[in-house]
Amino acid sequence: MAACNSDGEDVSSESDGNADDSSESESGDAASEGGDGEISGELEIQYFVGGYGDSWWKEVIADFNEQYPDVTIVEHAGPNINEEMRSRWVSNDPPDVVYIDGAGSSEAQMVEDGQLMNLSDWVQDIELENGDKLVDSFLVDPASYDGDIYTLPLVFDTWGTWYDKAWFEEKGYEVPADFDSFMSSMGAIKDEEGIAPFVTTGQHPYYFLRGVLYPAFSAAGGEELLTDLITGAEGAWSSDVTLEVMKKVEKMQQEGMFDSGLGALNHTQSQMNFLLHDNAFIPVGFWLPNEMANDIPDGFEFGFIPSPMQDAGEPFAIVPDLRPLAIAENAENPEAAKAFVEFVFTRDYAMSFSEHTGAIMNLNGVDLSENPNVPEYLTEANAMINDPEQVKLYNKPHPMSADLETPIGNNLLSLMLGNMTAEEFVKAAEEAAGQYRSGL
Repeated sequence: MAACNSDGEDVSSESDGNADDSSESESGDAASEGGDGEISGELEIQYFVGGYGDSWWKEVIADFNEQYPDVTIVEHAGPNINEEMRSRWVSNDPPDVVYIDGAGSSEAQMVEDGQLMNLSDWVQDIELENGDKLVDSFLVDPASYDGDIYTLPLVFDTWGTWYDKAWFEEKGYEVPADFDSFMSSMGAIKDEEGIAPFVTTGQHPYYFLRGVLYPAFSAAGGEELLTDLITGAEGAWSSDVTLEVMKKVEKMQQEGMFDSGLGALNHTQSQMNFLLHDNAFIPVGFWLPNEMANDIPDGFEFGFIPSPMQDAGEPFAIVPDLRPLAIAENAENPEAAKAFVEFVFTRDYAMSFSEHTGAIMNLNGVDLSENPNVPEYLTEANAMINDPEQVKLYNKPHPMSADLETPIGNNLLSLMLGNMTAEEFVKAAEEAAGQYRSGL
């Protein structure tokens, strides 16, 4: 589990990732290491820079260039890179490789628009360094679009609810185990501290959708309901089970648990308010500590639980949220692109990824427990998530299309702000799903 999704503060960059001139004398050996030596030419790589930073990418790209010195790598990276590269994709002049993450990106939309290469056959032959088949080594399998694979999940993220572990221990506040204890804990904090206990970003309501509602829907209706909601199946959003979940959100609003100013907050503002104890709970992925590393107050200790929306007596629900790598359908250098994607998926780089980012790469067989460079919250969360008595995993078929997620998010914000009832929400969401289906 783990991941990243934010609009970070890093500066966007386009740079030449070539190794220095000293590599030229070794090009023969390096090329042979890369296989038949035919991997060459310019390779354009687009990757979003958010809470995970870019140090892991820099390491991988430098290592790839050392092994394939005849490849000239052009990096397109930064917190706004998805918007900056949009015209390239629209004009059918995309980069070769894309890491799909961050605001302005949508895996499902890119598949629907025919922008990504079908990897179904090619991926079957990829092996890890010890000979394991890559397709048998994912923690969570790639997204399936009518049985086809267009992306390979690089990051295994999971959204959950964060709190200050040290503060809770000092004050004696309850760490929630289900929705009832969640409401009880928030009520105590609201009374004692005089704050609205729960905050999220209203500018990006998908944080609440993915971080709180996906596990809530899964706990209430299983993977079948989650799949129907994500794909906009007829009747899913207006079902009794969906309404029951949304009544819990309505209850949170009616009892004053939501920060009334969340509508104006972007993700970093909401996270800063959380760190300052203006709020006590926030739904985010595992990129949170790394993204806010420069703003963490002294004594703050990150605590993580799967979002506690399930009924009492039920295990926590987690829906893995994957961040994938893909190759453009119109890639100029598809062979180099395939070589890079294959190069990235190793267990050594999976360990390195956790060290650099505090998150987890989507490969099994990587033991983080004995690595002192991996943060404690990650090893604790990893142990919890892998305990079936505490947590049940629910897989989604693929991400929700932006054409559906955007109107759902807008209506969700209205509900959280008290401008819409749960009944009005499910009606509006069902209408949005119908419009989405008619546009496919």
